[in-house]
Amino acid sequence: MTKRILCVDDEPNVLQAFERQFHRRYELHTAQGPERGLEQLALAGPFAVVVSDLRMPSMNGIEFLQKVRENWPDTVRIMLTGQADLTTAIAAVNQGNIFQFLTKPCPAEMLGRALDSAIQQHRLITAERDLLEQTLRGAIGVMSEILSLVNPVAFSRAGRVRRYVLHIARQLHPASAWQFELAAMLSQVGCVAVPPDVLNKYYDAQPLTASETETLVSQQRVAYKLLAQIPRLEDVARMVGGRSAARDAAPESEAVKTGSRLLQTALDFDEFVALGADPEVAIGRMRKSGQYPAEVLAILEQVEVERSDEEIRLLRVSELRAGMVTNGMVRSKTGLLIMGAGQEITASAIARLLTFGSTVGIDEPLSVRVPKWKAQPENELWHASV
Repeated sequence: MTKRILCVDDEPNVLQAFERQFHRRYELHTAQGPERGLEQLALAGPFAVVVSDLRMPSMNGIEFLQKVRENWPDTVRIMLTGQADLTTAIAAVNQGNIFQFLTKPCPAEMLGRALDSAIQQHRLITAERDLLEQTLRGAIGVMSEILSLVNPVAFSRAGRVRRYVLHIARQLHPASAWQFELAAMLSQVGCVAVPPDVLNKYYDAQPLTASETETLVSQQRVAYKLLAQIPRLEDVARMVGGRSAARDAAPESEAVKTGSRLLQTALDFDEFVALGADPEVAIGRMRKSGQYPAEVLAILEQVEVERSDEEIRLLRVSELRAGMVTNGMVRSKTGLLIMGAGQEITASAIARLLTFGSTVGIDEPLSVRVPKWKAQPENELWHASV
């Protein structure tokens, strides 16, 4: 999409001139008026660059580009107008965060240079964001692996919640899905301060003492304090922190509010199921309470439908493959808990299990959930692909 440009103007002759001059140079789209421009962005977007006239009926260019900024922040915005006064230019730059302000009539060569600069700016923006996402994802992956060693039960829960949140976010908020996924992955990082036996008692529905309950509740506060210290993870920390983060004086963005709601819904659903409720019953209780978004609960029901496309198998460690999910606790011969139930099996987890198997030993076979395509023998996969 690096050369996709949308030109918005209420005058058809201006749009036709754009098409004549630049249709071979860029993937050019046009929209007559701001309303049609927003429709194009929603249906055919995203675009690398949006060029907008200032004087348009019902919504001027500044208002239009503000909406573009709010909904498609990576899109670079250019204002093109015959109103060359300084006040208008300042308002356009400040309110709409305009990349360039050009006046009519604008020579094709000058406009072409502006479009090239805007496309380069878009490449820089998206490259920085992609690098940030990949760096954070890698670092958080390492943190999650450490949590799996320190507290397998907490790591197991984080893996389940991540699957729920990511499935919901991809359908409802694809642009912010990576942030919501990170929040889910880190939602249990505060459990490093919770003894494993307390978590085991909690998930076994055993009564907790007052001090154990306080320790369990405090993990959210611990997680927020840990994550809030990491640059660029402020929003994720607030999603994870929930009520603890709400005590912070800083106002919450819409992304943080949405991420917090999705995460809390997934956590509560997982808690119902972990304490023995059937998934359908859990969804019913949550729906009846009226505390959770109906569309989110409907998508959670889809997650359970997808799980039906799995089978339970008993496998030795040497037969495990990445992507399988533990169906019960994995313990060493000495009784040490290595992996919790519902934990996704990764390549590093398999390596760790092999190490334990060759030293202290592991209780085998392991009960795992296997997606149908992974359960298929390799030779059958080969024949199917031919």
